Amino acid sequence: MGFSMRYVIAVLALAGAVVSGLALQVHYTAGTSPCSINEKWDCGIVNRSSYSAVEGVPVALIGIIGYLGLVWLGLARQRAVLSLAAAAGLAFALYLAHIERDVLGVWCLYCVISLAIIALITLLGPLWLIVEASQRRRRRW
Repeated sequence: MGFSMRYVIAVLALAGAVVSGLALQVHYTAGTSPCSINEKWDCGIVNRSSYSAVEGVPVALIGIIGYLGLVWLGLARQRAVLSLAAAAGLAFALYLAHIERDVLGVWCLYCVISLAIIALITLLGPLWLIVEASQRRRRRW
């Protein structure tokens, strides 16, 4: 399971980087966003709001960098660091979801997909640690 888990996490993180890339494209595009569904779902409003950048760096770019970091950590078998980094990413994504729900009153489909991806990676990271520890204990016996 350890062998395949790192690839599952890497593929999920690559998917997160792609979704963040789509959000970054919306951040820099002035026209109607492709995920402008209705008054409650509009990536353009979210990705162009004052909350869409931290110190001038687009949140979506932070997401791309974070997800690529998770790809590297997964492939490098850095299970503990990956788990901590994913938890930090999830905390940030939950903060952004709070902004969408409670401040902007508008959701971004890309952001919600990214939230689901980082939540899944956050769950898989500790599971990977547990499975690897269990396999090491079995090998000793």
